[in-house]
Amino acid sequence: MPSELQLKPKQVTKKLLSVLPDRAKEIITSRYGLGKNTNKMTLEAIGKLYGITRERVRQIENYALNNIRKSEIYKQEKKSFDEIEELLHSLGGIVLEDDILNHFSKDKNIQNHLNLLLVLGDAFKKEKEDDEFRHRWHVNEKLAKDVHEALRKLYNGLTDKDLVLESEIVSTFLEHLKDVSEKYKNQEIVKRWLGISKNIGKNPLGEWGISTSPNIKTKGMRDYAFLVIRKHGSPIHFKEVAKSIEQVFKKKAHIATCHNELIKDPRFVLVGRGLYALSEWGYMSGVVKDVIKKILEKNGTLNKEEIIEKVLKERYVKENTIMVNLQNPKFFTKGKDGKYSITQNKEKVV
Repeated sequence: MPSELQLKPKQVTKKLLSVLPDRAKEIITSRYGLGKNTNKMTLEAIGKLYGITRERVRQIENYALNNIRKSEIYKQEKKSFDEIEELLHSLGGIVLEDDILNHFSKDKNIQNHLNLLLVLGDAFKKEKEDDEFRHRWHVNEKLAKDVHEALRKLYNGLTDKDLVLESEIVSTFLEHLKDVSEKYKNQEIVKRWLGISKNIGKNPLGEWGISTSPNIKTKGMRDYAFLVIRKHGSPIHFKEVAKSIEQVFKKKAHIATCHNELIKDPRFVLVGRGLYALSEWGYMSGVVKDVIKKILEKNGTLNKEEIIEKVLKERYVKENTIMVNLQNPKFFTKGKDGKYSITQNKEKVV
């Protein structure tokens, strides 16, 4: 998205740096990556370069920034800082550092100059990355507090298994932000706010959840398969699972490897010849014999039609396969009333 700002960050910082003595100017240039080398140097690296301590470098940096803020040139550039403030408001009032910089320019050098202007601006406050949130800037203390609290509530309402559509998570998030100005309540801004959280994330299918969950932080074939089958919404052949993984995740998925991974993971249930479903859908595990046994344990004696009906809800198999299993006296017994029960193993009396 192209920037709407008229200011030229490099021209503005050049004017602002002109008020500094040479060494202070050089240290700010190195510290913020304003020269040909866009890499920002650490306090320690700059200290070694000048033969001074890192604490002395920090003192010079703070002195330089304060001198710039007190200068007449700084006052003359009020329009530039007002434009940046307007940009921050248009992006949501509290914005990820990377979002601001990338919105303005893809050029790393220009981004570094804009970053210095953010540091210098009295209206801008940077919140450093912590365990919950990424580096972000804001222009309104209360708004920032409200967004942070809403993100915490949203995270606390999720479990590792949850996968939420983007429209739903936006709606839920806004419920926690009822006191926030209506001008911020649009999908693009809300999605930017969601990106501030380190605990909430989005998977390649556009579904949201806890960032550390395997449903979001996919690590391998099994996680890819889970998302593919869940998206499909019904049992699917393992060959199709492998094909979908390659299409959606752009990962090489060998059919045999995919099948082996599905067999090993309890999240998946084989419900037919090569057909897999998710365990969370309620399908019973085990072969047809095991399914019949579980059905009889749950419902008591049943006739042939009742058993077939219930098994077909669990397995994609032919009725004849069910009957072959039922006719094995080792596992099932047909009573005089035509109903089947589980064969009871009688101990031999000596």
